Amino acid sequence: MAARITSSLSRLTLFTPPSYVCLTPHSRSYYTPKDPNYKYFRPNFAFKRKHYNPKFKKDRWLKVTKVELPEIDTKDDVDKMTPDEIRAKMKEKGIQPTRPWQEKPIVISSTAGTFEPYVPPEGDGKLSTTSKAGAKQKFQFLEKKGKSMMAIRKIRQYDEDFDPKDFAEEAQKIYIDTHKALADFDKVRLHQTVTERAYPIVTHQAHRSTIRWHFLGSLEPPRVVHARCTDVITTDNIFAQITVRFHTKQILAVYDRFGRLQHGSEVVARDVLEYVVFEKHIANTYGIWRIHDKIIPDWMPPRQPTLKTYKIEEIKEEEEATPSDKESKDGVAAELEKPSISVAHA
Repeated sequence: MAARITSSLSRLTLFTPPSYVCLTPHSRSYYTPKDPNYKYFRPNFAFKRKHYNPKFKKDRWLKVTKVELPEIDTKDDVDKMTPDEIRAKMKEKGIQPTRPWQEKPIVISSTAGTFEPYVPPEGDGKLSTTSKAGAKQKFQFLEKKGKSMMAIRKIRQYDEDFDPKDFAEEAQKIYIDTHKALADFDKVRLHQTVTERAYPIVTHQAHRSTIRWHFLGSLEPPRVVHARCTDVITTDNIFAQITVRFHTKQILAVYDRFGRLQHGSEVVARDVLEYVVFEKHIANTYGIWRIHDKIIPDWMPPRQPTLKTYKIEEIKEEEEATPSDKESKDGVAAELEKPSISVAHA
């Protein structure tokens, strides 16, 4: 009997924890600071994966939120639904229904071209009004003036102070500012004086060349020769186009990226006759007159051709020497390298 009691006591002593271990669930840590392994383990609440500090309990709870996931509808279910059922289902899930947009983006600040372009009379700028051909041109101009007057009357409905004579002077200022901005390649200024349709035409290859342009004066005062109005999409959205005749004296020289002259001259002045189309979105309160197009008649002589220059790298061709030439060159070099000896005779 005594032996059994001693063996049971020995078993109890074997499985009893050490004095520094606390197994109470309300204790702050399982391992006390006396434990040498305390710094390698995080203390827990009696083997439960919880943080000992209840201060941030709510924050830990807010880390995970339950989200009601929408039900995934198969393609067969959607195909069987009517448009009203699909719309109701999307409203239930909080999804905004899509709309099949078929419209193409359109820039309404300018038109795509020149409507009813002006046809310049043949020989304009060379024939005088006293000659027979010049008087005929004057009569044809008066015939076409009726539609232009109706268009000017339409413009005055939106701009009461519009006057064709005053506009011709304003158009000449826009014309000069556009050429100066192009010579300086001022993109901001060009967008203010040129429409979106004319901008890529005006600036084509301009960044690869150097432009020198000077306005010397007008041979004839600028005048309005053509005016038209049209509506785009709606009857209230009206655009106006006015063609102005310029007969000026200019100097133009264009240099390529290598500094070589491509077109014109900085010394020789030329007489230039141009028909420039100006456009304005008159339905827009803040619309401005800008250059839209240039009319080039068929009878006008071709302009001076633009030279295309290219930079050609010099290729040095090495002549292959024959073996006999190499031997002779080597012998001459060896003789030149020998020291010279002078002998004095008595």
